[in-house]
Amino acid sequence: MTTEKVIQQPASGSIPQQPAQGRFNWSLIMGAAFLMATSAVGPGFLTQTTVFTQTLGASFAFVILVSIILDIGAQLNIWRVIVISRKRAQDIANDLLPGLGFAIAGTVALGGLAFNIGNLGGAGMGMNVLFPGITPVAGAAISAVVAITIFLLKDAGKVMDRFTIVMGGSLIAMTLYVLFSTSPPVGEALYRSVWPEKLNVLAIVTLVGGTVGGYITFAGAHRLIDAGVTGKEALPQVNRGSISAISLASVVRVILFLAALGVISTGVILDPENPPASMFQHAAGNIGYKLFGLVLWTAAITSVIGAAYTSVSFLKTLHPFIERHSRAFIIGFILASSLIFCFIGRPVTLLIVAGALNGFILPVTLGIMLIAARKASIVGEDYKHPVWLSVFGWFITVMMAAMSLYTLYTMLFG
Repeated sequence: MTTEKVIQQPASGSIPQQPAQGRFNWSLIMGAAFLMATSAVGPGFLTQTTVFTQTLGASFAFVILVSIILDIGAQLNIWRVIVISRKRAQDIANDLLPGLGFAIAGTVALGGLAFNIGNLGGAGMGMNVLFPGITPVAGAAISAVVAITIFLLKDAGKVMDRFTIVMGGSLIAMTLYVLFSTSPPVGEALYRSVWPEKLNVLAIVTLVGGTVGGYITFAGAHRLIDAGVTGKEALPQVNRGSISAISLASVVRVILFLAALGVISTGVILDPENPPASMFQHAAGNIGYKLFGLVLWTAAITSVIGAAYTSVSFLKTLHPFIERHSRAFIIGFILASSLIFCFIGRPVTLLIVAGALNGFILPVTLGIMLIAARKASIVGEDYKHPVWLSVFGWFITVMMAAMSLYTLYTMLFG
């Protein structure tokens, strides 16, 4: 197996090419894919899926299919440009317009902090379901210790990769168990995936934003950058890794959707206070409820790790000191999120503001990547970004920007 080598980024933001780029390091590539996928599959992901399934029924299959296609287009563009340029997203933005990268880094870090508070809350709730004697606050604190321990280990990068792979695989296995406890109308779902009875454009935007919005799409790409997987010869790994990441997140989404559809098709109305827990309990009784706690904790703890790692990867540009002590900053990020949740609670205003800003991050950063893809000074003279990928990327950028503006308008004046 190829030995992973983490490279320190020079002040310019450019990362030198590594000698063994041509060989596939499946552990690293799948680690990056699982890091992105498990970052997407958090507590909000579970709630989104069950709520939209209850609202749209089998027609939600169409929303999932469209969102998967859009997710792949966005992620392929972003990962390819980052890896070919050997620079993180914020450094590319600074090259295009000085100061732009710093603004994006601050926005992503703010969103990552806010949503990490929610992730730790989800981890605490998961532990409370599994062990009723543990309060959600205590559960959040214990979960923070688990996440911090990973980054205290000597080979933190490798441990993080393996942890996310194991937890992601466990998450898929557990949701499969719940799926087989129901009898979903698979034929109806397949039919409605191409011929929906109901259509909700906002649901598509929500799913795309929840899967590749904010910091999420950069989690895997920045992991590859930190491991020195860069340059044109790394593109095959990038293509497989980015598509694998979307596929993994989509598998969990489809399994949850079918399980929820199987429950809803029997006439059950899910508890609006906690739709995913209600779905798991109706599907598999008390075992299902305990399984929900484990699924929630698994989804939350991996999202905590992904949010902290990726948010700090954006802050590295601000000062070389952060680059040199990135592990300490990641631990501090998790600790700060935990302290805010344990002693203040979930700051509703911060979450709302961060959510609104995150809605703009995908179209802005994707647009930046698409412009950068045509700049030889960034991607090199010998790289030609595929025209079809650029056209597809601009379509996603315009659509997401329009829907984000619409969402902001309804928040302010609706």
